[in-house]
Amino acid sequence: MTSSAPARYTFQEYLELEASSEEHYEFFDGAVYAMSGGSPEHSGLAANVISILSAQLAGKPCRVFTSDLRVRVLETGLATHPDVSVICGTLQRDPQDTKTATNPVLVLEVLSPTTQRYDREEKAAHYRRIPSLQQYVLISQEEQRIDVFTRNEDNSWTLRETRSGNADLGVIGCKLSVEDVYRDPLATQPTN
Repeated sequence: MTSSAPARYTFQEYLELEASSEEHYEFFDGAVYAMSGGSPEHSGLAANVISILSAQLAGKPCRVFTSDLRVRVLETGLATHPDVSVICGTLQRDPQDTKTATNPVLVLEVLSPTTQRYDREEKAAHYRRIPSLQQYVLISQEEQRIDVFTRNEDNSWTLRETRSGNADLGVIGCKLSVEDVYRDPLATQPTN
C-alpha cells in the first residue's frame, strides 16, 4: 500500500481555490484547510458584535469587516477569515492579492468547541505577528465570556476577561456589552 503526500498549494493556487468556491479556506505553509461552517449560535454572536461595533464606529476612521474579508499575516504566511476584523485608516493590501488585507488593528474570533484551542493558541500566535494588530478578542459560545488580549508597548500581551458589564476595546474606542453580545437567547445555549 502506498500513501500519497497531502497536496501542496502555492498562495496563488489557494486564491484560485477560494475564488471558485463558496467556502472559506485557511492557508498556511502550502496547506489548505476548509474552515468549518458556523452554527446558528456562532453566526448570531458574530452578527451581534458586527452590529454593535458598526454603530459605535459610525463616522470614525475605522471600519468593521465580516468573515468575507481575508486577512494575511505576512510574516508567517497564514491567510484566514477572522469572524470580525477592524481596520483603521487605509486598508493595506497583500502584495500578492489586492482582495486580502494585512493591517487589522483588531481581530475577533467566535470560539467553536472544535476550534477554540487552535484559536487561543496557534492562530493567536500568528495574529500577534501582525504589526498593526493591537487587540485580539475571543467570544465564547459555551458561556458568557469575552476575552480581550491587548498589545502592550513592550510587545507583550495582557488578557482581560469579561463575564458581565463591558469589555473595553480601547484601541478602537469601543465597548462590547456582554449583555448585548449575548442578547439572542440562541447564542447563550451551549452547542453540542
